[in-house]
Amino acid sequence: MPQPICWTFVDGTWHEGSPAVMGPLTHAMWQASVIFDGARAYDGLVPDLARHCARSIDSARKMGLAPRETAEEIEALAREGVRRHAPGAALYIRPMFWAESGIGALQPDPDSTRFLIAVYEAPMPPGTGMTAVLSRFRRPAPDMAPTDAKAACLYPNSARAIAEAREKGADNAVVLDHTGAVAEFATANLFFVKNGVVITPATNGSFLNGITRQRVIDLLRAGGHTVEERRVEYAELLDADELFSTGNYGKVQPFLALDDRRFQAGPVCLAARDAYRAFAETQPL
Repeated sequence: MPQPICWTFVDGTWHEGSPAVMGPLTHAMWQASVIFDGARAYDGLVPDLARHCARSIDSARKMGLAPRETAEEIEALAREGVRRHAPGAALYIRPMFWAESGIGALQPDPDSTRFLIAVYEAPMPPGTGMTAVLSRFRRPAPDMAPTDAKAACLYPNSARAIAEAREKGADNAVVLDHTGAVAEFATANLFFVKNGVVITPATNGSFLNGITRQRVIDLLRAGGHTVEERRVEYAELLDADELFSTGNYGKVQPFLALDDRRFQAGPVCLAARDAYRAFAETQPL
């Protein structure tokens, strides 16, 4: 009998597939009081799972929710969900918190906070290289949106940037921040290499300091690479020697083109990928 492609834990029970959890009066459905996080399982590994579970709670609190689950409880459920799938399957692990009701029209009622975790099949990207263009859509300033949380309401703008990129024949987009500096790719953090130095935009509140981003910075520095976190101008990317992304979904991914500029998967990107894989192998299910 084939395995379900998704297992969802909600209200104390595991369900096959995608159970209905919201109605027309659910606050999150019409006022966007919902957060999620994402971890990965693949080849029997669950790198940085504990940090993703902890971040889901932090994001929920920053959105005015009141999670009752602990990071340890969420991690245990995540591992249980992974074990419901075939051994070694490539999976996405998505804990979520949302408000069922509100205080007045807008403010979420923290006492109505609900939780679920979905564990579902999601193949790892092949890692053969991606392309990007500059997007006209930007990341908001911290006083414009809940940029310190992994809030679902931030992602429609990323979707617009991706749609714009695909209309131009590219896979992804470079997104600037509210000051006009480079923030990240639409779906992942951004790194480039120039003359052997690894450079990534400094976090300034307009985008999340990704867990995989932090891990790769530490791994590169431990491997003897110089890594700078600073303001980055778009013209610097077009003059770079290498361009790559880090993110939970695809881990380390080389970029082979940005607008009309062409790149190769260079030695630093490949070193980052190898170092991350070595780290991941220390994180078994």
